[in-house]
Formats: sequence, structure tokens, C-alpha cells
Amino acid sequence: MPSKALVVDANILIRAVLGNKARALIELYGENASFFVPEPAYLEAEEHLAALMVKRGGDPAKALGLLRAMRGLVDLVGADVYGGFESEARERLGARDPEDWPVLAAALAIGCPIWTEDTDFFGCGVATWSSGRVEMFLKR
Repeated sequence: MPSKALVVDANILIRAVLGNKARALIELYGENASFFVPEPAYLEAEEHLAALMVKRGGDPAKALGLLRAMRGLVDLVGADVYGGFESEARERLGARDPEDWPVLAAALAIGCPIWTEDTDFFGCGVATWSSGRVEMFLKR
């Protein structure tokens, strides 16, 4: 069983498709770490990724195919895992971004940090790691 765990936000999944670093980190540390993605975060990544590709003149189908391939590298988690933490997560997020509650709730349920580029999670009582620093956590 992996010794490290992170809840992965939608913006990291998007970075894993559009760039190289996030995907490389997930691939490199996948044997020793678990990367949990709440289903709503995955759906958010799908939605935003398609729109980004259209805006950039790229192929949304190709990008969505790469995102779907990422499902083999991460563990999707449903409300059965984190649903009991909805109220607490919503309270901790307040008005910052109430739609991000599943990511925070999953981190509370699993007892692990969040990998995100979203500052809305700062000060919510759960450690957050950005892509520029997450490897320090994963190497320990």
C-alpha cells in the first residue's frame, strides 16, 4: 500500500494533460503515493479542459482522451467516501469557492493534503501543496 496520499484538484488534472510536470510526478510517484480525485473534480476538469482546448484552437477530443487515460493513474472517489464531511468542508470554505467542497471533504475524510494551484483552500485547516513544491512531500 502506498505510504503517501494526496487529494488532487481539477486544476492539477488539467495541468497533467496540458503540460508535463504534473503528469510526470503522478507517474513517477504512483507506486509510493495514492492520488485521490473526487468525481466532481474530475468532471470539472473534463468541462474546463474541453473549453480550454476550443479556446486555444486545439483538439478537445484528444485532450479528453488524455484526461481519461489519467484515470488509470489516480483513484476516483465518490460521495460515499467524503459525503459525511460536506457540511464541515462548506463551512471551512465559506464564500471562497463553495463548489470546491468535495476536494476539501475528501481531504478531511482520507486525512491527507490537497495538491492544487487554487488559493481558496489556504487557511482551511488542511495542508495544501502546489505543483512547484509537491515533490518535496512526495519524496519524504
